[in-house]
Order: sequence, then structure tokens, then C-alpha cells
Amino acid sequence: MQLHIIIFLSLLAMALGTLQGSTINNISKPNCPTHCGNVMVPYPFGIGNDTGCALDNSFYVTCNKSYEPPKLFLLSGNIEIYNISDTEFRVGTAVAYRCYHKNGTIRSYFDWWMRVGEFSFSQKNRFTVLGCDDLSTIRGTNGADFSSGCLGLCSKAQDLSDNGTCLGIGCCQTSILNGLQYLNVTLSSFQNHTDVWSFNRCGYAFLGEEGSFSFQGVRDLYPDLGIVKRVESNVTIVVDWVIAHSTRGCSESTACKENSSCYEIDTGGYRCRCNDGYEGNPYLDPGCQDINECEDLGSNPCFGDCINTPGSYNCTCPPGSFGDANTENGCRKTQKPKDLRFSSTAFIIAIVFGLLAMLSGLIGILYGIRRRKLMKLREKFFEQNGGVLLKQKISSHGSHEAMTLFSTSQLCKATRNYSKDNIIGRGAYGVVYKGVLSDKRVVAIKKSKIVDESQAEQFINEVLILTQVIHRNVVKLLGCCLEEEVPVLVYEFISNNTLFYHIHSRLGGMSWLSWENRLRVAIEAASALAYLHSETIMPIIHRDIKSTNILLDDNYTAKISDFGASRLVPLDNQHVTTLIQGTLGYLDPEYFSTSQLTEKSDVYSFGVVLAELITGEKAIGVDRSDVDKNLSIYFVNSVTNKCLYEIVEPRILREGRFEQIEAVADLVKRCLNALGQDRPTMKEAAMELDNLRKFTTHPWIQRQTFQNTISLVLEVEHPDLYEVPLVSYGTNDKES
Repeated sequence: MQLHIIIFLSLLAMALGTLQGSTINNISKPNCPTHCGNVMVPYPFGIGNDTGCALDNSFYVTCNKSYEPPKLFLLSGNIEIYNISDTEFRVGTAVAYRCYHKNGTIRSYFDWWMRVGEFSFSQKNRFTVLGCDDLSTIRGTNGADFSSGCLGLCSKAQDLSDNGTCLGIGCCQTSILNGLQYLNVTLSSFQNHTDVWSFNRCGYAFLGEEGSFSFQGVRDLYPDLGIVKRVESNVTIVVDWVIAHSTRGCSESTACKENSSCYEIDTGGYRCRCNDGYEGNPYLDPGCQDINECEDLGSNPCFGDCINTPGSYNCTCPPGSFGDANTENGCRKTQKPKDLRFSSTAFIIAIVFGLLAMLSGLIGILYGIRRRKLMKLREKFFEQNGGVLLKQKISSHGSHEAMTLFSTSQLCKATRNYSKDNIIGRGAYGVVYKGVLSDKRVVAIKKSKIVDESQAEQFINEVLILTQVIHRNVVKLLGCCLEEEVPVLVYEFISNNTLFYHIHSRLGGMSWLSWENRLRVAIEAASALAYLHSETIMPIIHRDIKSTNILLDDNYTAKISDFGASRLVPLDNQHVTTLIQGTLGYLDPEYFSTSQLTEKSDVYSFGVVLAELITGEKAIGVDRSDVDKNLSIYFVNSVTNKCLYEIVEPRILREGRFEQIEAVADLVKRCLNALGQDRPTMKEAAMELDNLRKFTTHPWIQRQTFQNTISLVLEVEHPDLYEVPLVSYGTNDKES
């Protein structure tokens, strides 16, 4: 009887406390509105500037009541807010576009930019470009400059998919950097839509939440501007909000109110959240209130006596019964023992030991089943990725030393189970981890993205050939692991960062790279590419040459890396037709327009790297004018207009001989020729650079010959290669 009274009083106290708590409205500050039309405005946001309703001036919003219903806008601007949650809010988007006449002249265009105050654009958004002849760039800042781009390409309307997917043909999507607070979107075209004008007269670009836009093929590209209304009506942008440390921080005891906790955000700032079992606004007194789980038995099922507790609840079987009250019919009435001589202690011990034995047996069975499943899954992946074929080829060609087949457990151990701390690089084709093998070798382990299963044989053949590429200026492929869903490649580890880093990371305003070192690195990279193009049984086209894919070892020797996009060219073919792949700023325009891949595509990309070495400029310069944004165009125009020495890095002017600089610039210009047939081969480029490095002139004499044109007679030498046997396998501006 006393137990029933205690339970009744406890339930009554909890009910009264819940009733009192439910009357507390802590959505916003006292006397501050909680809604604007259909949108709830929770603190730290507040309606009106200097009204005291918001945490600070970065969190105030404006409720425009001239609309019916009223609309909510960020700060006092024109960015409409559709909803606000405890971590983010959604705003409307805009669509940049370029429309053309049939003759290629621009009919109309619109570029857009957006700033979201002190907040940042969420990585839930995707940057989308629509069109068959369009390139759009998105620039912004998150404390450092950011730029990216996307290409929309196709040649005929029949190529466009209308199943809602965006796969790069007529529709391109890419992610954005975390923490961006400002974005600027511009559009450009390669042929001004003259080739696709019959079914695509405009190009479009916008930012929006992933999954909110479904590409409908040619219906989205024609008629003109019909897509703009659909995007602006259905697509929203997700914005992450945080409280800046300059206002408050987690270190302050008052940052978050009672029954809540503070957590830091990796982009800077902090947020508060209610503890488990509590709800309310963690930024306002009295803080978060206890949830009475016993009132919501749908979400918290209890089939016995439910007693609410702070932050949780207890569910027990009624007196006189036992069992699991959290399941239906889980409580059973207690049976009185018939034989009082039976020891209850012994009975309990027997039950405990019996349960432990059953549990141990069950765990053993489950572990065995899981282990067998894992082994079968690894065998499936091994066969799926061409492992059987690879073993046969290794056995038939005796390549045991050249190729190592690593197991999943070996690589997991080497990378501490692929720890985030071991990540040393991310790229378009996968993530690279630093690993230490059991024999203490340091390696780079690359987990690739999904590959086509139908291309397994081609993948195996390419891996076998790459493992036999032995050149002091090519990163060595040591082996692979085929027991994962996607193949994992293991390379030698190169420790001294990328050429891009050493060119553009300038201590004291100047790169440490001397003119002599730049020539040496250029010769080493050119020799490696010449080897891949002409010294192997089956030529290898790298297809993604750029300064970030040229690594430097401890001795600052150049190493060509990242063959994720490479292609083998059969000796009876002069070119290979492929989907366009490469990096903006380094991409061969001839390959871009024809999809015909040749060794001259690598020559063009190498020319851009040479231009970087001479000028110290990046391939895409956000600080240069729109005309000169592309380094290749900027460099060729400067050489053509006899302005070479205006763009050469000052250190090179002091250290290099003018004859050398002009000769290298002439080589860069030829490498960047729009027609691939007019470009030199990589072997010719390597020999020219090597002879230029040997060419010496007294520094006083070079001043007298500055205005003269130097003609260099180049000696033909064999590249410094290791000969190895290879196995052949079958701003809103309007135009006035």
C-alpha cells in the first residue's frame, strides 16, 4: 500500500512540473515575436535590428508584412528565409545565365553573387551547370580565396538523359568548400552555342541543396529561360549558422543554459543543444526542459508502470509481476515456489551461468558467420576487380617482384584502419593515406572511387604495365589490394610536398626555387613524360599533368604522380577517344573540343606547368582580369605582345640569362599551340630544356644581348632513363 502511495505522489509531482514547464515559452526573448508569417524565428535569431530580440546584429532578420502572408528576410537585405532549424536555415537561390543569337552573339546574360552575413554556405549544396557548351566558375571566400568550376557539354539532343540524373552530359554538378561566406557565379561558352543552338540557346548555373533539382534533359535546355522559373520556385540554398567566438565561446559558463551542452564547429564558432531527454531553447533561460516520456508512449512504449525521471524515464512491471515492461505481454505474474526447500540462490546462479554459456556460444556462432561472410565478400571483390586474371598474368610473366598483392588487413594495419590522421591528399580519383608496412617501408595508399566492373581486364593490364615503369622521375607503383569494393593502389611515398606548393608558398614574398632548380625540375618532369610516351612498349598518356601531380622527394627530385586518369595507347592507334577528363587551366583545348586524346595533350599541360615555373602565377588566377584569367592565354598573349619580362618572376630575371628565359618562353608558346600537330613532342621538349641548362654565358654579356634574338642549336641526347622490359597485354553586369 505504501509503494502505491509513493508512486502516486511521484507521478503527481512530475505531472505538475511538466504542466508548469509547458507554460514556459522560450522560443524567443520575452515580448519578442516568435513567427513571421509561416516561419518560426527562434532565438538567437530575432526580428528587427537593435530591438534586443537577436543575440547580436549578425542574427537579426526582417519581417516584411507587405506580403500576404508576411515574408522573412536575412538582415535588412533581399535574401528570403524559408525556415530556420537549430543548425541551419534555407534561403532562395538565383540562376546565372547566358543566352545567344544563332550567330553566336550574346542576346542576354545574368551573373549573380550572394553573401550570407557572418554565416556560411552548407556542404549540403551542390553547384550545378546546365548547357551543352558552357563553363561556369564559382568563386568565394572562407578566409582564403576559393574557386571551382563545372563544364556542361554535349553535341546533340539525343545524348541528354531525362531520368533526373546529372552525369556531366548537358548537366554538371560539383561540391563547394566548407565555410564559404560569399559566392560569385559567372558563365562563359566555348563556341557561343553556335553548334548546339537548335536545341540549347542558353547556359545556366546555380547553387542549391543536393537532391532538390532533377535534370529533365532537353526540356530544361529549351525553350529559353523556362528552367529559371522552375529552379527559383523549387530549389533552395542551405546556410549553416554558428555563434562566433568573438561574441561568446564554449569556455564561458553562460554560453549555454541549463540542461544543454556547447559544441565547437570546425569552421569556427559554437552552437548549443539540449541534452538527451530535454527540449526547448538552449540559449534562453530557463534552458531546456525535461521531456515527459510517459505522456508520449507512442515514441516511448511502456507496457507497465511508467515513471518520468529528469532526462529519462523508468518502465517497470507492476507489483506482483516480472519481465520486460518495454515489450507487449512482456510482464508475467509471479509464481509462488511449490518446493520451499529449493535454493533460490542456486537457481539464480544456474540461470546466470546458463545464460552466459548460451551467450558465449551465440557470440561464437555469429563471429564465425560474420568471418565467413567477410571472407566470401573479399573473395567476391577480388574476382570482381580482376584478381584471378592478375594472378594468372603474374604467374605467366614472372612478375612477382614487380607486383605485390596486398591484403585488406595489411593495409588497414599500415594506415591504422584508414585513420583520418593518415590522410595526406584528396583528389578527383580518390583519397591518399600515408602508411607504414610491416617491413617499415613508408608508402602512399590510394583508395580509388568506384570503377566500372566491365573494365576489370583493362584495369589489370594497365596496373601490370605501370608496375614495370621504372624511371627515377616517376612515382613507383608497388602493388595493389583487390579485396576491397574498389581497388586500392600502393605507391612509394614521396615526402617533400608538390611542385605547386614550392612555387606558390612564398616565404618572405618569394619562392625558394632558383632558376637553376626550376630548369632541373622541368627537365626531370619532361624526361619522365617522354619516357611514358615513347620508351614503353605501349605508350602511356598521363592526361592530368599539373604542378600538384609533380612531387618532390627529400633531394628535391621531381616525381610524376597520380595516374588515376592515365590511358594506354595501342601502337596501331594515334589517338584514343575518351570522355573529357583533366583539370581546369591545364586541359588541352584540342582534346576538349574533339575528345581525341594524344600525347600532345600532355605536352599542352606540361606547357602550363612551365609557364607556372617562369611566372610564379597559378593556372587559373582569380586576381587577374577575365581575359587573362587562364594562364596559358595570359602567357601566350604576353609573349606575342613582347611583354614577356613584365610577367616573369623577378627572381628569375636576376638569376637567369635572358637568352635562356626567352628560349624557354618560346618552348612554352609552342607547347601551348592550339593545334596539337604544331606542338613539340615531350622528347624534343626534354632535350631542348637539357641543352638550355648546359648553355652558359657570362652574366655581363647577357646585358649586351638583351635585345637580340638567340637561336639555340640543340644537341640530341638520349634521356636519362632506366631501360626495363615491359609486357604487352591485349557581378551583375549588363551589356550596354
